[in-house]
Order: sequence, then structure tokens, then C-alpha cells
Amino acid sequence: MKEKTALITGANKGIGFGIAKHLGLSGWKIIIGARHQKRAEEAIGQLKAIGTNVLGWVNMELRDPASVEQAAREMNEKYPDLSLLVNNAGIPGDMSVDSQHTEMDDIRETLEVNFIGTFSLTKLLMPLLERNHGRIVNVTVPSEISPYWHPLAYVASKAAQNAMMGVMATEFQQNNLPVEIFSVHPGPTTTDLNGNMSLPGFHDIETVGSKMAELINDGKKHQGEFIELYPIVKED
Repeated sequence: MKEKTALITGANKGIGFGIAKHLGLSGWKIIIGARHQKRAEEAIGQLKAIGTNVLGWVNMELRDPASVEQAAREMNEKYPDLSLLVNNAGIPGDMSVDSQHTEMDDIRETLEVNFIGTFSLTKLLMPLLERNHGRIVNVTVPSEISPYWHPLAYVASKAAQNAMMGVMATEFQQNNLPVEIFSVHPGPTTTDLNGNMSLPGFHDIETVGSKMAELINDGKKHQGEFIELYPIVKED
């Protein structure tokens, strides 16, 4: 029987924690990707207390190439059964300013974490995922610009991540590689990333985590798809 082992980046809190919880409760073995040992261990304690099978955690700082490389080495050595990578970790950038007042350092940092770091980790884990006929799931937002919410650094970094997904999916199909990649937009969700914003149309981590696990477990092929769990809509 194929092992169901998943690495979820940024799983010590927020949407990543919700995904880890509900994937774990559905039978997956969970590995948490996180930056801080204390937060990772606290999350592991909470997950184990509800019956989730957590194998451990891997330290990774996506803006640091050396950290990403070390994390990938550790994954290859300790978790050879990895069959699912959920690219969830990311930073918001400065969401309080418009494009004209966005600092270039903010653009660079957000791209380094959300796109370059994410792509680097994905690339380094590809041999393992290919061997295990695995899947890659990106937690992202639409590339199309919404008039209601459009922080430049964040949206640009996620648009690059969406392009990565589309290109890789096409190449997987063209080269008959046994790997699947798709992207999921959770929709407006109350998390630390947006300052725990809670407005009409927002969902909580529990709802989104459950829905994400349901999607991952649906048994269907989603190669190259961009799936919106809860689209951003204009409130009346």
C-alpha cells in the first residue's frame, strides 16, 4: 500500500495548521515545515493531542537558499515516502500601501519567500516526488487582479507561483512524468497574514483546512488546475 506522507510548509499556524490537522485526521502522516522550533513543537503537540500522526518537523527559512537546501536534504534522508508537498508558507508583504508607495525591498523579499523559495524547495524535492508518484499543491490567490483586494507585492509573488504551477504541469504532461501539480485559492480566510481580519465572506482556518483535505483526498486528477474554494466576491 502506498504511504501517504505529506510535507506542509508553514504548518505551525494558520491555513497550514488547518490543512495538517484535517489531512492527518484523514490518514496522512504529517511533516511540518516551519521556521521556529518552539512554534513547530507547540503545533505538533496540539496535532498529536487530537490523534494526528505527526512524524516530525523540518526547519526551513524560504528566503535563505542554504536553509531550503538543508531542509530538502533532511526530507530525502528521513522521509523517503514523501508523496505530497503542500506549498503553503508565505509572507504578506506590506498590504497597507498602494503600488506607488510599495518599497522595492518589500517586493524583493516577498518574491524571495513566496516564489523563489517555494520553487527552490519544489525543485529540490522533485526527484523524491517523482519516485513516489507524488503531488504538489500550492496555496495561492488568483493572478487576475481584484478591484477589492490587490496588495502588489503579495499578488505579484502569487502570480509568479501560479505561472510556476502552469509551466510545471505542462512539462509533467509533455514528459509523461508521474507527478501532479495544482493550485488552490482558499478564499478570504481569517489568519495572522491579514491581521486576523474577519469580514462578511471570510472563512475560518477550520473550514478551509477541512475543505482542502477533502479536495486533496477526492481521488480526482487536478493536473494544472487553479481551484477556488471560496472565490472573492463583492459584498452587497
